[in-house]
Amino acid sequence: MSFTKGPLTARRLFRSSLSAVAAAACLAGLGVTGAAQAADTGKIGLGLPLLTSPFWQSYNNYLPKYAKESGLDILAPVNSNGDPVQQITDMNNLLNLGAKGIVVGPLDSAAISRALDAAAARNVPVVAVDVAPTQGKVAMVVRADNHAYGEKACKYIGEHVKSGKVVQIMGDLASVNGRDRSEAFRSCMKGYPGVSVLEIPAAWKGDVAATALDSLLTANPDVKGIYMQAGGVYLSPTLQTLRRKQMLFPAGDAKHVVIVSNDGIPQEFEAIRRGDIDATVSQPADSYAKYGLFYIKAALAGQTFKPGPTDHGSNIIQLAPGILEDQLPAPLVTKSNVDDKALWGNTVK
Repeated sequence: MSFTKGPLTARRLFRSSLSAVAAAACLAGLGVTGAAQAADTGKIGLGLPLLTSPFWQSYNNYLPKYAKESGLDILAPVNSNGDPVQQITDMNNLLNLGAKGIVVGPLDSAAISRALDAAAARNVPVVAVDVAPTQGKVAMVVRADNHAYGEKACKYIGEHVKSGKVVQIMGDLASVNGRDRSEAFRSCMKGYPGVSVLEIPAAWKGDVAATALDSLLTANPDVKGIYMQAGGVYLSPTLQTLRRKQMLFPAGDAKHVVIVSNDGIPQEFEAIRRGDIDATVSQPADSYAKYGLFYIKAALAGQTFKPGPTDHGSNIIQLAPGILEDQLPAPLVTKSNVDDKALWGNTVK
């Protein structure tokens, strides 16, 4: 990992600001209350995009653990419940509570710029997790390569479906994640001329996916494969729809519909073990929490970064002038490695 002030490991950086956190905590003992207390203790604001997905539930559960390990004091997380307008309000509320830094999972890559501008006006650094903004200032984007998600799903399906129709259940195209996964899958599938792609824009909403998939399968009962861009919201409704259509057969059966997902939640792993789905890309909920907090702490300490490899197996790239992204590893999980204890989905209780 490269710092402009010289290389430091995450552990050294965490230790380096413990004294500052302790000093701030002493100020809280002087009787300061409310928003002023939040400001004096240097609390970190946490913005969650939603909590209806097991993925984001797991991310939320990791936050206090890594905050404690790094010596950071955090405000209670706020949940925007899938509403980009509410997310802007939530960010402003965190600023008004005196948050010294904010870690947020943007819902809309463009709309979040209003909240980022408000934070910049108060000199409050922001780290974006999972979704990159298309404009606005952030100290770092903590994310995995979402183009790779779509490509990995495409290659797996392309290798197992030689010809026929496959369905792409897409996320919100207002999010760079939805666009990256969709474009990568669509582009990669052009390399498999025997396969035709049908698409469902589902905006990260399970009910939308279920209704559209039901209609699509009625018109196309010969579908051979499905790519779900978010298992946390699409897994259950997709399997329920296939079961209702009497199209849910285990892997190995000639009638099996090949399914690849994204997220890496325990429910997907169980579905792989049962043979209901074939693979998923393990999006690192644990590392999102860990390094989201790591980078906000670095920003508060005045540390900056440069493109290049890190000391935690990832690579920092430049998305745009002034915007860096730490692309964390996100492995493909199949039946051959689904029991790997290193996968965060196997450590969730």
